[in-house]
Amino acid sequence: MRVVAGSLRGRSLAAPPPGVRPTSDRVRESIFARLGGLDGLEVLDLFAGTGALGIEALSRGAKTLVAVDRSHQSVAVIERNLEQLGVASLAKVLRAEVGRAIRRLAAEGKAFDLVFLDPPYADLNEASEVLESLLTCDILREGAMVVVEGPKRHSLPSVPGLALDKMRHYGDTAVYWLYANSV
Repeated sequence: MRVVAGSLRGRSLAAPPPGVRPTSDRVRESIFARLGGLDGLEVLDLFAGTGALGIEALSRGAKTLVAVDRSHQSVAVIERNLEQLGVASLAKVLRAEVGRAIRRLAAEGKAFDLVFLDPPYADLNEASEVLESLLTCDILREGAMVVVEGPKRHSLPSVPGLALDKMRHYGDTAVYWLYANSV
């Protein structure tokens, strides 16, 4: 795995822990091509795994990153990647269940411009609950973009307050670009 573009382009990322399904380079390239400029954005990476999506955002100009994963192994890989790439000072890594992390960030007054949501494929039903939590806890800035990745065989239910901008299939993977339309 590597960083696809930006200031860290071509730099290697540590291998994912067993059981982690990282976003492929091809899918990451497509996600970021659709997003465009990220300069100054505050990013939240949920179910972060290796941190590849959040690190890619930092490489492309994002201001800060909060990466959340409940696995000790994943958190260790994310921290190692951030350190090795020299961007640890721009990031905060939380080892927590995603819902709890969202409530904690809301209590701290945090708000985000871009959120990556890549739950384990077995837990895709959790995605709509997480999306509702993002809105309920009011941590999305107006016009924030939320990128959800999941299996093509499942559809992402609509969530009031988030509008579908685009959906694409990449092999067995579906990617949804949503934006906050009434935060």
